[in-house]
Amino acid sequence: MLAALARGTSRFHNFSAARDCASTLDCMRQLGALSRWANDVAIEVTGLGPVLQSPTAPLDCGNSGSTMRMLSGILAGQPFASELFGDDSLSHRPMARIIKPLTEMGAKISSGDAGRPPLTIQGGALKAIHYRPEVASAQVKSCVLFAGQFAGGETIVEEPIRTRDHGELALQAFGAEVERHGNIASIRGGQQLKAIEAHVPGDLSSAAFFLCASAIFPGSQISLPGILMNPTRARLLDVLIQMGLKITVGQIEQQHGELVGAIEVRGAEWKGGTIAGADTAALIDEIPVLAAAAPYTENGLEVRDAKELRVKESDRIAAVATNLRKMGAEVDERPDGLHIPGRQKLHGAEVDSFGDHRIAMAFAVAALRADGETLIHGADAAGVSYPTFFDDLRSITAE
Repeated sequence: MLAALARGTSRFHNFSAARDCASTLDCMRQLGALSRWANDVAIEVTGLGPVLQSPTAPLDCGNSGSTMRMLSGILAGQPFASELFGDDSLSHRPMARIIKPLTEMGAKISSGDAGRPPLTIQGGALKAIHYRPEVASAQVKSCVLFAGQFAGGETIVEEPIRTRDHGELALQAFGAEVERHGNIASIRGGQQLKAIEAHVPGDLSSAAFFLCASAIFPGSQISLPGILMNPTRARLLDVLIQMGLKITVGQIEQQHGELVGAIEVRGAEWKGGTIAGADTAALIDEIPVLAAAAPYTENGLEVRDAKELRVKESDRIAAVATNLRKMGAEVDERPDGLHIPGRQKLHGAEVDSFGDHRIAMAFAVAALRADGETLIHGADAAGVSYPTFFDDLRSITAE
């Protein structure tokens, strides 16, 4: 997205083949940003500067809430109207949380029922705001900061809890000045972005499935090189270490503001614990696999303050509880979380991904130690974020 706004051609090595990333590329192509694979090793995106081309058809965001929310911030500052839509799952996800600040900035936005997609955005001149979102969301923060590039003055986002800062770091990598102090991030409008060449680090949220797979098998070992170690993401490692997993991190280096390192993992007795408050916000994408593996822990897992999980690609609280019960686990489902006792044995069963990539992968991990065979309906949903997940899982579990 930012490469489309930059002058020149950006090149990204290790670009993901995930369907979400393909949806983003397709949207940016419709907005005039040329992209192509260079020798099958990197994607090149040629930007247009700050003003994109008016699309001739609605923009299909597929399953990607990140695409729709962040791209809306960019489109709010463009001198044309555009429409964004997505698949059935995305069509039920809340967008009022970005409609409100973008409307305050001057964009005119219409939506489906209850602020859900599709969205029609009439962009134009924007004004800077000081926005205090009620829900801590990195996607909302990035949306507003992206819109702030086109606003007169300084746009400020002040969050209730600090969230992942990839949007701020990416803006800085492309040459924008972004101020950051604790839970506050701000950007001045009118800055010109410059093309970059970057290596995309391995995704820690995807690595989480293998970390948890190792955790449920004491004595197992796995090495994960080139993984994103951003402090707003790496809380996962701290939590897993506190729960008993043996983790060492090395080869730390900085790439375009992001920390990258190699993770060495050794399975040990996994104690379990509690995830609440700021940890819930930091681990929102990893909670499904932590919960799916929780019955194998010594003391179980309690998840609190996780109401946001009910409005992801699926109701992830209900999905985890439903599938664990099918596998024979005792689960206490709560409005904002779960309590899952430890020292349980799971058996193979027919479970459902509910069309959610993280649920599909989480229960592939839970099934590794269950007695008997587990059938995951809709397992192809994993391709939204990790198309080679099942191949990679087979490669590390083959005897």
